[in-house]
Amino acid sequence: MFQRFRRTRLNKRLRSLVRETTVSVEDFIYPLFVRSGEGIKTEVASMPGVFQMSVDEVIKECGELKKLGIYSIILFGIPDVKDSIGSDALCEHGIIASSIVAIKKAHPDMFVVTDLCFCEYTDHGHCGIIDEKLETVNNDATLDISGQQAIIHARAGADMIAPSGMMDGIIETLRAALDGAGYENLPIMAYSTKFASGYYGPFRDVAESTPSFGDRSTYQMDPANRREAIAESVSDEAQGADILMVKPALAYLDLVREIKDATSLPMAVYNVSGEYAMLKLAGANELIDYERVVMETMIAFKRAGANIIISYHAKEVAQMLRKSQL
Repeated sequence: MFQRFRRTRLNKRLRSLVRETTVSVEDFIYPLFVRSGEGIKTEVASMPGVFQMSVDEVIKECGELKKLGIYSIILFGIPDVKDSIGSDALCEHGIIASSIVAIKKAHPDMFVVTDLCFCEYTDHGHCGIIDEKLETVNNDATLDISGQQAIIHARAGADMIAPSGMMDGIIETLRAALDGAGYENLPIMAYSTKFASGYYGPFRDVAESTPSFGDRSTYQMDPANRREAIAESVSDEAQGADILMVKPALAYLDLVREIKDATSLPMAVYNVSGEYAMLKLAGANELIDYERVVMETMIAFKRAGANIIISYHAKEVAQMLRKSQL
């Protein structure tokens, strides 16, 4: 006898009762881009609804996020001055450190994650100190200054550090630096499997971090490599990461599931700028039912195994969820 799967689909209430995957506002971390100044809120043309903001505007934005039930953010800094080693990222009065202090003072209940990298702070746009001979990032020299950056974030009051530069040994380095400075309870969310992807274009507009030469394929992962992708996350777990991540998300859901099954840590996905911009453009041109497709995408992330979704859609999703409960 064939099975009548449709029995549990015929009634709306029953469909809800048997639903296997759900999305909650608590699943989200919202990215914010902060720069110096006052009263600055500049929309990014390639990412409608996303802004570069001065810290006073970020503080206002945090208040709006909390009204929607979003209490977790990830900060990206845009300094006034960039140099070859990203000195602003190593300064206790730099844009990120000072912003953490201000945000935590105004919103002590906001969970502040900091992106730890150098691409926004260097004049060459790469994620660390350049090896001039090899024309790529010097891995071990960058590890040294990454530890310094992590301690600065910790002292400023960050609730979690998220290193995104894809340097070999970064988690072990940061864990040792933080533990040695007395921050053994500060968690690390590793960008453990991060691909050299074409989906990042709009982010580089908002973060002003486009490389001045070459690309990042010598340190970010080849999108074609499945086994290496799993190995990267397994290695970060062994080095002491608390949360793993796959970035981008949408084209890599197979790896979200495989890494989830191969490790024991919570899993984050970064729903990146290009993914966001595609849906925005399609929605603006009435090519898709925008809200339905956004929610379907979020469900796909959760179904693949994500516990945490970093997304520019977070505010919209919070509003959709609230509307669905009315």
